[in-house]
Amino acid sequence: MRTEQARSVSRRQKIMESALDVFARRGYRDAAMDEIADAAETSKGGVYFHFPSKQAIFLALLERMANLLQGRAEAAMAAEPDLVAKFDAALLVVIRTFAAHRPLARLFLVEALGAGREFNQRMLEIHADFAGLIERHLDEVVALGVIPPLDTHIAGKAWFGALNEVVTAWVLADDPGDLEQQYPALRTFLLRSVGITISEGSREVGG
Repeated sequence: MRTEQARSVSRRQKIMESALDVFARRGYRDAAMDEIADAAETSKGGVYFHFPSKQAIFLALLERMANLLQGRAEAAMAAEPDLVAKFDAALLVVIRTFAAHRPLARLFLVEALGAGREFNQRMLEIHADFAGLIERHLDEVVALGVIPPLDTHIAGKAWFGALNEVVTAWVLADDPGDLEQQYPALRTFLLRSVGITISEGSREVGG
């Protein structure tokens, strides 16, 4: 029984990986279940056994990326005792995760936007989850007097939006370069936006 379950999980993962490749090459709208089945070296029925539709595969891939990002960000923050260092750790791990999964990042940030209204609500929820994570941590930092009071709800959305724009531009670039090289400038901009001045590698609160 366990062997069969393991095989089923392995087949499902292979279908998802193959679908990711097809979506990356063809785009969500032009991708077909036949192509996904061929790429996964299985029958169309084999694909439908695991996923009832192309939409279901796409959503599963989006959920994978969202869970990967949020899980790694929360773990990185939990490992840092310093409040500002939590921001650094979370930002860096998110950038590194995107950098290591460029096709999935493209799916998450670009393809999902044009995939149709069936995905719009879920993407809004995912975006809100990430902005909410930032907002909650900013609330904690404000409450402890580390930074001046501010509208953390707006700040959370702005931080997520800035990160989203930087990574999206990298995903769409013909010659993207190393995404991690953009971390220092993005980090400085985000921290300064909430009143933390970066000076010669040190952290100073205030202007």
